[in-house]
Amino acid sequence: MKGPRYARPVRAGDTGAGRPTGWGDPPAAAPSLDEIREAADRICSYTVRTRPERFRTAGGSQRLFIKSELGQPTGSFKVRGVLNWALSLSDEERARGLSTFSAGNTALALGHAARLLGTTARSLLPDYAPANKVRALRNAGVETVLVSFDEMADWVFSAGWREEPWAFLNPWTEPSMIAGHGTIGLELIEDLPEINRVYVPVGGGALVGGVGGALRVMRPAVKIVAVQTESYPSLQASFDAGRPQWIDPKSTICDGVAVPFTTDQMYPLLKEVVDEVITVPELEVRHAIRLLYLEHGLAVEGAGALSVAAALRDGPGRAMPAVCLVTGGSVEPELLKQIAAAG
Repeated sequence: MKGPRYARPVRAGDTGAGRPTGWGDPPAAAPSLDEIREAADRICSYTVRTRPERFRTAGGSQRLFIKSELGQPTGSFKVRGVLNWALSLSDEERARGLSTFSAGNTALALGHAARLLGTTARSLLPDYAPANKVRALRNAGVETVLVSFDEMADWVFSAGWREEPWAFLNPWTEPSMIAGHGTIGLELIEDLPEINRVYVPVGGGALVGGVGGALRVMRPAVKIVAVQTESYPSLQASFDAGRPQWIDPKSTICDGVAVPFTTDQMYPLLKEVVDEVITVPELEVRHAIRLLYLEHGLAVEGAGALSVAAALRDGPGRAMPAVCLVTGGSVEPELLKQIAAAG
């Protein structure tokens, strides 16, 4: 599932090959500990407190854990940030309906929030989004607008939401979204205070921004490892260049993190909280999906398995205990069957 390359005429403010990396807003900031604790209190009645469990194939001496978000109401971590944002809105804002752009899981969480609050939900999705995600969204009552990747990128970088009537959630930079995701970091320190290393999948960056922000305050020595597929190494390319970059994407099963750029708005925060980036081959992602399914009974999508693939690649020489965030379960059944059957 490869997104088309984004190409447009060179214009002022573009970065490399005429491709913009921001829309003019200030950089996102790490949430404060108070904001994360307020988020935890706000969403606790609507979300699941997930617990780390030992990764069974790693061996006891490695002390490698997984923290699975598949048990959340919508099957991914996104519901934490989306609900924190939606519950913070005024009645007037909610009545306008909720809108976002998404690869699928944010939109599904938005639909869940809309049902809870008695309003409507709408999302832009790239037209190559997996069919199972599109079906789930439409079944949940989310108005799903499929557009080409070029159209979506143009809409994002021109801040198209400013011209629309809905209450808009930016899934990357919204402060309450990032704080909601930070509740994962809060739980990690409460459950595993001796933690040394956390592996976090990265797409737009809000998850690692929130989790990393929490851990930077509570346990500064914990190493935050951002994980990407080798098919979409946009953060690695940006760190290497010292500024936000676009990359030329390749085919991937990690559609949930298939973002071929790092934005101006997220780059400073990611530089602040991320200690290391690991990119993993698609075959190793498939291996991680298979292990999680056969050993833990978890039906994990590609993006959700990235952290385990990275930890296995990183090897036992790293400081333990370490935790892999297993972030989502919107995997196509036929793909999971195929991967599980592969020896």
